[in-house]
Amino acid sequence: MTAVTGLRAEEAARLLAMDGPNTLPQVQTDPRWRRFAAEFTHFFALLLWVAAALAFVAGMPQLGVAVIVVVIINGVFAFAQEARAERAASKLRAMLPAHVMVRRDGRPMKVEAAQVVRGDVVLLTAGDRIPGDLEFSVAEACTVDESMLSGESEPVAKHPGDVGYGGTFLVNGNAEALVTATGRRTRLADIASLTAEARPPQSPLHKELRRVVRIISAVALSFGGLFFAVSLLAGTSWRDAFLFAVGVSVALIPEGLLPTVTLSLAMGAQRMAGRNALVRHLEAVETLGSTTFICTDKTGTLTQNRMSAVEVWTPDGMVRLRGEGYTPTAEIIGGEAAVQRARRLARAARAASRGRAVLQKGQWSADGDPMEAALDALARRLADAQDLDDDQVQFRWTFDPVRRRESVAVGSELLVKGAPENVLPLCVPSTDLRTCSSALEDMAGRGLRVLAVAERTLPGTGLVERWPDEPGQYEQHLTLLGLVGLHDPPRESVAEALQKARMAGIKVAMVTGDHPTTAAAIAAEIGLLRPDRTVVEGKDLPDDGHLLGALLDHDGAVISRVSPEQKLRVARALQLRGHVLAMTGDGVNDGPALQEADIGVAMGASGTDVAREAADLVLLDDDFATIIAAVEQGRATYANIRRFLTYHLTDNVAELTPFVVWALSGGNFPLALGVMQILFLDIGTDLLPALALGSERAGPRILQRPPERRHLMDSALMIRVFAILGPVEAVCEMAAFTVTLWLAGWRPGFPFPDVGVLAAASGAAFTTVVLAQWANAFACRSESVPPWRLGWATNRLLLWAVAVELLALIAFLFIGPVAAMLGHAPPTVAGLLTGLLAIPAVLFADYLYKRIRHRHRGAVV
Repeated sequence: MTAVTGLRAEEAARLLAMDGPNTLPQVQTDPRWRRFAAEFTHFFALLLWVAAALAFVAGMPQLGVAVIVVVIINGVFAFAQEARAERAASKLRAMLPAHVMVRRDGRPMKVEAAQVVRGDVVLLTAGDRIPGDLEFSVAEACTVDESMLSGESEPVAKHPGDVGYGGTFLVNGNAEALVTATGRRTRLADIASLTAEARPPQSPLHKELRRVVRIISAVALSFGGLFFAVSLLAGTSWRDAFLFAVGVSVALIPEGLLPTVTLSLAMGAQRMAGRNALVRHLEAVETLGSTTFICTDKTGTLTQNRMSAVEVWTPDGMVRLRGEGYTPTAEIIGGEAAVQRARRLARAARAASRGRAVLQKGQWSADGDPMEAALDALARRLADAQDLDDDQVQFRWTFDPVRRRESVAVGSELLVKGAPENVLPLCVPSTDLRTCSSALEDMAGRGLRVLAVAERTLPGTGLVERWPDEPGQYEQHLTLLGLVGLHDPPRESVAEALQKARMAGIKVAMVTGDHPTTAAAIAAEIGLLRPDRTVVEGKDLPDDGHLLGALLDHDGAVISRVSPEQKLRVARALQLRGHVLAMTGDGVNDGPALQEADIGVAMGASGTDVAREAADLVLLDDDFATIIAAVEQGRATYANIRRFLTYHLTDNVAELTPFVVWALSGGNFPLALGVMQILFLDIGTDLLPALALGSERAGPRILQRPPERRHLMDSALMIRVFAILGPVEAVCEMAAFTVTLWLAGWRPGFPFPDVGVLAAASGAAFTTVVLAQWANAFACRSESVPPWRLGWATNRLLLWAVAVELLALIAFLFIGPVAAMLGHAPPTVAGLLTGLLAIPAVLFADYLYKRIRHRHRGAVV
């Protein structure tokens, strides 16, 4: 091995077998048994454990056992869902393996970071994660972000001979380095072994769920205490009073809320993955549904990131090229002098670039930056292949967002390429510069991305012992070679995606580093730029956050020539206006803005490791339309959580009603449902339909409404539950119970009938609640559309859940020991027929509510 050729393949394989893969030791998390135990010690579980203990003390072992079963079933299910989510997340991470360029057998090749070994020569560019501890052999204007190790926010300059550490990021420059340690032998692994894994902050969804849980729990305990007091005042024994109090509390506790939410988020993440959007945090699925503003890059997101150099302006005239993609052949249109000058320009631009057009599997494609690959293709089209040997670059000052240019020293020449406004002022004044300005405006006005290329002869021989980090002393008195116009066609899906975003009430702004005229032309072509909007340059943005937010808080805003610092200010200003912001980015300098946004969206195909690490969502196809698809799935997931809440709380109303009637009658009206029946309703019949509702797919018109509300339990949900669906279920339940008693000869004020009559009446009430919940499950599939318009069979999981619920109902009614434990018997014919009326009653009441509420608005699923 030498520093030039790198390792041989067989050497690398031997070292990999000896040292193991280049991965950190797995972070020590809580063992599985401890996480399993945690599912039985959270707030809900402790509440039920106390209830079970009190039931045993009060001499009610059946109730105690039933409550324990509830805790166990809920804990096991929640743990299973957590494990499922972890497996899903690990699969998503595996879809984006980190790769590293190394030199093996004398040639560059891309390998997975886990395959890097001691002695490898790695080739790094700005934005790459350093794969292991190493020593720099070549460092061209390099700075490294070592904040994760040192806590210092400022990047550290690196020179040949300096060391770098695995896990840090190359912020600027290009480098070659010799790997000295990998995996568990790196400095990062040493630190990881000494520190515990930090727990991430709670997401907005997690906080909202805690809010819902605590509200419901407080209501449950309050009603439990109230009915305990009422029972004692009515002369009931403390034992029976306690039974009523526990029943009320259990009836209102949403035992299946958290596991159902976890399942909905996990399924949403899986569906997003199927649409090329990888979610790094499950809670981000819901946050996407609340997005109100999207700040998107132009190149690669709104456009195809398939650059092609189509025009070259030179002082000797214009040259136009007609070619396909990165192929080295094209039709060249221009005078001989202009072509000769364009050939010189293309060689200079290629030398100042690292990206190349390569032939792979019979097709020419970009290896590296697409823009630089297009410059390489331009040089191939204008020059003979034998004239394109890579020039020996002595030093490179890489592109950065502040200088907006890149310079290389080749022999005695300095070659510069970059944004025209950052290159032209460095050129020697001439008439060519004045002519150049009109050419620049013309090219940019047609949506071309324009680069300026210039050169100068270095003083002396051009060879120096140590090149400065800042090239200012050399980048002056340049001679302009010309302008290159690159075409990057818009994605075909963008125009439709923008229409969907506007229909969904989401504002979209383009935030780009491109020339303002180019940005405006592309924005107008795809339909983003509105006629009454103007393009704002980053340097013209106001410093005051409130003014900045007011300036940008419009759909179709275009901000050009934006620096990373300005992009971060944009994010903060829009959030200050109350927006839920999604921000896209692909570069290392986009990291702060991606972290600041509510949803950071990184590019998977062209993005850097830094951007992906800072993001919540990674786009595998880099397509803006994928963001809108992810928003659609986020809204569907949010809607599913509301569906489950509506379904479960409606059942709570029906379960609570018998206790309210009993209390209001002073104990003179029999109790229609007992505590055991309520527990079996919650766990035995309600859970599967609730899970099926949590898997409901997005409706075809879900984007045709404003962004989602921030609170799950809002006034609309409460009215639907406590004023419409819940009361209808309760009336049907009490009607079936009363009809059974009435036909048996009982009247209010009479002594309670015999046990058999009460058992049949209670069975009728139990059956009615189950039947009503069937209808409620289908009604809850939409907040605005009746189930017959959705199609009864379009949610197959719900059909299976209802079928299982029917079998469970039959078992609970007709299996003698189970029915005896629940304290009921099969309903009479009259009780069953009355209970069956609950199905059309619930559906009709829901239909009337939806029709009245949405009479003056479009129906939205």
